[in-house]
Amino acid sequence: MDPDSEIAFDFPPYICQYKSGRVHRPGGDAIAPAGTDPLTGVVSKDVHSGPARARVYLPPDASAAPGKLPVVVYFHGGGFVVGSPARPSTHAYLNDLVARSGAVGVSVYYRLAPEHMLPAAYDDAWAAVRWAVTGGRDGDGDGDEADPWLLDHADLSRVFLSGCSAGANIAHNMAVRAAAPGALPEGVTLRGLMAVHPYFTGKDPVGAEAAFGPDVRDFMDRTWRFVFPGSPGLDDPNVNPFVTDEARAAVARIPCGRVLVCVAEDDVLLKERGLWYARELKASGYAGEVELFESKGVGHAFHFDQLGSGEVLRLQERLVDFIKK
Repeated sequence: MDPDSEIAFDFPPYICQYKSGRVHRPGGDAIAPAGTDPLTGVVSKDVHSGPARARVYLPPDASAAPGKLPVVVYFHGGGFVVGSPARPSTHAYLNDLVARSGAVGVSVYYRLAPEHMLPAAYDDAWAAVRWAVTGGRDGDGDGDEADPWLLDHADLSRVFLSGCSAGANIAHNMAVRAAAPGALPEGVTLRGLMAVHPYFTGKDPVGAEAAFGPDVRDFMDRTWRFVFPGSPGLDDPNVNPFVTDEARAAVARIPCGRVLVCVAEDDVLLKERGLWYARELKASGYAGEVELFESKGVGHAFHFDQLGSGEVLRLQERLVDFIKK
């Protein structure tokens, strides 16, 4: 059989890898350029500084604001294998969120599996976080000049980490990294973590996952090992953050005062893990506030396809309230 047509791993609807090594992403690679968004007036630009790559967004009234603006560092979803800040749906979503919240947006580019296996995405995400919270100085090394948008508009005492699905997993793991001594510069404060439809799993089922057949657990294990071959599997703290006492203690130390967990009622595969994450975070000894928001009658990551609908507006309003609180 032709190795260029024989499937080695299928991860629908995101990616198919063939035995020849060829990778096919059915969603294509459409790109939305940075610039001025005609619908919202939000302005964006792409930045590449050392290992940090991001698309930065400014709300239309940034220069007229009475003070500096909160910063939302955003990580896109896509199972660690697809997506980017330039994906049209992600770009449109950031324009909308930035316009509504009045925040500076930093949407992170990170390398994708299988060309770049985890922890590459985590390392890229941390480089972008460091770049953002140092005002753009932590890029190529000593002597980096500050990014003018961050220098003029970013209030680094009001930084939020956010993401959807795999991006919410990354946001969580960045919050854990930020707890290390010296990880954040003096004067930088993580105000909150916003985990939307977070991608977590585990070897043992939780809640309604008990009704899943063994094929679901096998699928979760195979896909996680596909994106992170060096991982111990579903009991990896990166994807099962309360699996050991040590992992639980690390989560309890995340240095933000509030966590908002958003789930979708019809998200069959991941809703229970979102509820579990909120529940276990409260029980871990985490000293901050944990808030939970559920979107009704919709599925996983619905807000990218239904931007402007009633449930999306309710979700956006909840996120904006969290940022402005």
